[in-house]
Amino acid sequence: MSFIRKLTQAWAASDSLLTVGLDPDPARFPAELRGRADRIFDFCRAIADITAPYACAFKPQIAYFAARGAEDQLEELCRHIKTHHPDIPLVLDAKRGDIGSTAEQYAIEAFERYGADAVTVSPYMGSDSIEPYFAWPDRGVIVLCRTSNPGGSDLQFLETDGEPLYLRVAGLVADQWNRHGQCGLVVGATFPAELAAVRARIGADMPLLVPGIGAQGGDVQATVQAGCNAAGTGMMINSSRAILYASGGDDWREAAARVARATRDDINRFRPGRS
Repeated sequence: MSFIRKLTQAWAASDSLLTVGLDPDPARFPAELRGRADRIFDFCRAIADITAPYACAFKPQIAYFAARGAEDQLEELCRHIKTHHPDIPLVLDAKRGDIGSTAEQYAIEAFERYGADAVTVSPYMGSDSIEPYFAWPDRGVIVLCRTSNPGGSDLQFLETDGEPLYLRVAGLVADQWNRHGQCGLVVGATFPAELAAVRARIGADMPLLVPGIGAQGGDVQATVQAGCNAAGTGMMINSSRAILYASGGDDWREAAARVARATRDDINRFRPGRS
């Protein structure tokens, strides 16, 4: 099954546009696990299991694992998600960007080592740095476009041929790179006007991975209204820290589920066709 089809089915089955980001920081773990880098898998597995009913996707951020030498725990987590939540897409947030031969190795890492359904990549080195990922026709390639950090404007707002670079990227992906229907774009919730401009540029079908709600302060209503398509889908709206660290006490699992459910419901209130 292709990534896009799997995601479309997950939107319907979960009635959710929420993506749960898995960014494990042992210093912020609940008291029973705090400081235990060897328990990263246990923490993330519990979060995935308790939030699965409210999620359309999971998004582990590879740096949080690699920084602590926990790639084996990331592998174990990916296997767990694929085994126990096989209908929920797994997006590896890696933001890779390098020339062809190296990109081939990054693609193997994402799609074979971790079994990801999709991976985030950087467009800065151009089409030949993206091409190797398309060798896996059932996987998604989600290209950085308008990122949620303030410093993204340093480059993404530079004009090229009379339009900002982020819209140039959106156009390249939509018109040239997405010939196999595998692509999505990363566009931050912190910039709803730019989010709307990207949606207008690429049309209704391409999915958007949207970080920036929750701890980063993106407005849910503005995000949904700017990025949803007419069907009320088209988005993977990510929340990480607000869910993961909803409580540092014994109720951390229940608190994570409560925040995930509330976030899903908050998003749904503003989807087209919802009263």
